[in-house]
Order: sequence, then C-alpha cells, then structure tokens
Amino acid sequence: MSARGSELAEQAVGGDRRALARLLTEIENRTPTSEQALRVLYPRAGKAHLVGVTGAPGSGKSMLVGALVRTARAAGRPVGVLAIDPSSPITGGAILGDRVRMQEHASDRDVFIRSMASRGHTGGLATSSVAAAAVLDAVGFPLVFIETVGSGQSEVEVAAIADTTVVVQAPEMGDEVQAIKAGLLEVADLVVVNKGDRPGAQRAAAQLRAMLTVGAQHDRAAGDRPRPKRPEVLLVTALTGDGVPELLAALDRRHAAESSAADGAGSPARLARARAQLSGILGDRLRERLGDGAHRAETEKVLAAIAAHELDPYSAADRLLDALGVRE
Repeated sequence: MSARGSELAEQAVGGDRRALARLLTEIENRTPTSEQALRVLYPRAGKAHLVGVTGAPGSGKSMLVGALVRTARAAGRPVGVLAIDPSSPITGGAILGDRVRMQEHASDRDVFIRSMASRGHTGGLATSSVAAAAVLDAVGFPLVFIETVGSGQSEVEVAAIADTTVVVQAPEMGDEVQAIKAGLLEVADLVVVNKGDRPGAQRAAAQLRAMLTVGAQHDRAAGDRPRPKRPEVLLVTALTGDGVPELLAALDRRHAAESSAADGAGSPARLARARAQLSGILGDRLRERLGDGAHRAETEKVLAAIAAHELDPYSAADRLLDALGVRE
C-alpha cells in the first residue's frame, strides 16, 4: 500500500479539501498513488446521487448546474461538481471555464468544484471521471453533478456513469432535432428546457413531450426491443432560478424511487457504471503492457504494418493479444 495514497485518502475523508484536490490531481494523472487511494476509498462509496448533466453547447449547462448548487446549498446540502472541459488535442490543456463560472461558491467548503480536462476523449467525459466521482462520493458529498463537455452528438456516455441523466435543451436552437439525432433522448431520465423565459420555450417543451409520447407508443408495438426511457420534461430558467427547485425535487424523487426499487448493487445504473469502470481499467492495463519495454518493439512493428496496409487492424489486435498471452 502506498503510504502517500493511503494518507491522502484518510485526509480527504477527514475533511481536508487540499488533500482532496491533490488526490483528484493524482487521479487525473493516473498515478500509482491514486490507484492505491482508490483501493481505500472505494468501499466507502456508493451512497451519493450522481447526476449527469449533458446537452449541446449553448444550452446553459454550466449555469443550470450553478443554479442547482445554489438551491441545494440553500437547503443545507453539501454538493460536489465535476465539470469536464474540452482540452487541446496538442497539449492536453484546458481552459477550465466552468470553474470560472461558479466562482460564487469558491468560499463554501461544502461545495467542491473540480474542472477536469477531457484529454481528447470523444464521449464528452474524461476517462478518470468515474474514479473522481467515486472519490467525491466516498468523502461525503451526497449529491454530485457531472457536467459534460457539450460536444454535441457524442454526449451519451454520461449515462454509463450517472445514476440520473439530465439532458439540457434550449429553445430556438434546433436542439429537439439534434437530441433525436444524437440519441440523447434515449439516455435522458429528465429533459430540461432551459432559458424558459425565451419565446418558443413552451413550444419546445411541448414538442419534446410529443416526441417522447410518440416514441413510447411506437415502442409498445416493437416486440422484444429494449424499452426506451420516458423522461419527464421540465421548463427552467437557470438565470433567474425559476423552475430550479422543482428540478431538484424531481431529481430527489427519481433517486428515491430508484433506491427503493433496487438494492444498490443490482440497479441498472450501477451495473453500467461498474462496466464502464472495468472496461476503462482493462484498456489502460493493456495499453501500459503494450507500451512497456518487453512489448514496445512488437507494438511498433505491428503499427507500421497497419500504416503500410500490410496487416489489417483486427489481425494486428489478435497478434498483440497473443503476445500478451490474454487470448485463447
């Protein structure tokens, strides 16, 4: 056990916010310290409500999360926020603008906001987001918001790591059509039409409700196909706070219903999160092994063969798995 990892974990659980910040940095960098700390913290997690907030750019996700945090804090509830920001494909750096937008909560020790770079991950989520959410859960934040990059049609992955997925739309942006194209309505537990004071907001909400109703009717005639979700559609104006208490209440109702309907371990959301975590770790482990000294030469040789179209990628993958001894 890494003494540093264990020490950071215990300090974070004890309320040391600097230790928590350092630990999340270790997680972003995927260091051995973070791995050992997670071994300590993971058994303490599993109690928080993880809420994914996604949607197209310009829909007001950051402002909505800020309004939700403000409403939760008015009720005395501690809140954690993971804001995933787009990062440079060259340097891996990010502007981390979401933290700038939520500066009003900077002095509140019961609000912890962490901006994380997406590191080029196309699903709108950093690969370390699941681990970071587990840490915030373990150290005692009962409500954790995970705000995605907002890169449009690649936002559905948030459903794999959240208990509840909120899809944010805005009127007069064509977002209803974009949501259908992206499959966002299929992963939504709640659909929020933000900027509800704008002309067309009521119409956008009505159109979304109609789409969801038609989709549900169509699905009933579709035989054995998986049944899509039938999300509630809410109208909110994050700038003024109108509708935000109702949204928070809807989140609480859904979490309570899910908690009573399944024993934590067997809920679909938690099983999906476990699958995402395990897949990510297995992928990291394979990449590490292929990049180490013993296998690097073979990996480079196979890559060159793919680039020259002398070997197809599927045969190349099989060859490298054979070299690692992980394929029957």
